[in-house]
Amino acid sequence: MSKAIVFDVSAPADVQAWLLSQTAAGCSRADLFGSLCAAGWLPQQATRMMALTGEEKQTFGTQAEALASKGNAQVPQPKLVYHNVQVDGGDKWVRVLQRHTVPDVIEFEGLLSDVECDALITAARPRLTRSLTVDAQTGGHEIHPDRSSQGMFFERAENPLIAAIEARIANLLQWPATHGENLQILRYPPGAQYLPHYDYFEPTAAGTAELLKRGGQRVATLIMYLHEPEGGGATVFPDIDLAIAPKRGNAVFFSYAAPDASTLSLHGGEPVTAGEKWIATKWLRRSVFE
Repeated sequence: MSKAIVFDVSAPADVQAWLLSQTAAGCSRADLFGSLCAAGWLPQQATRMMALTGEEKQTFGTQAEALASKGNAQVPQPKLVYHNVQVDGGDKWVRVLQRHTVPDVIEFEGLLSDVECDALITAARPRLTRSLTVDAQTGGHEIHPDRSSQGMFFERAENPLIAAIEARIANLLQWPATHGENLQILRYPPGAQYLPHYDYFEPTAAGTAELLKRGGQRVATLIMYLHEPEGGGATVFPDIDLAIAPKRGNAVFFSYAAPDASTLSLHGGEPVTAGEKWIATKWLRRSVFE
């Protein structure tokens, strides 16, 4: 007797296709639920997309309740003080220039000093190579035409400067430094850009399982501006019609509690029209990144 295939028809098409294929392959409903949550979907979302019956909820309800208890709190979240205009970075106070709540986007002023910006650029410059993107099918990395910058990664706490910045970020976002990917430096020469994209790993992509082994889903991004171009280079969020100018020392933070377009975390880097743009990027993971 074939196994029943049940899901909410309003679920994303790729999730529906994945549920169909995994069910046909013999996966249990409980395992499918667990896999969706492990990939970054909130338990409430997995429950809705799978259209769980009352009996199913009772059968593996303990798993659902344990995961659901984590809820949306499991994302980095700055603790705003002084009328929501400052955040404690541990070694300095950082000013909030603007905040959007849906999605959660915060622009910070003066997260990095001019000296720190210059030091990062100087250390990174001789190590730059063509920037890579994640290959969703293999879990590896590849050159992609949508991304035309140059970049490199520092090792965690590679030197005192990197260690200090990582500690500041951990304090600022209330998220352990161990849960962050290595700090990436990117250089955008004239004409370079990064077309709108999502930073989370697509749950149904073939390579996602491999990517998740190193720290789980990405849950937030921090972009720090090291050098201002003479023209262009804004960070844009098309879904909310927001553009943030790349001001030296400033940063933009945004979180995404689930790997889904409903988070409105679509973003990109507009083409640099004159001069160079340099940024530092820190991606935050659900758990320890190794």
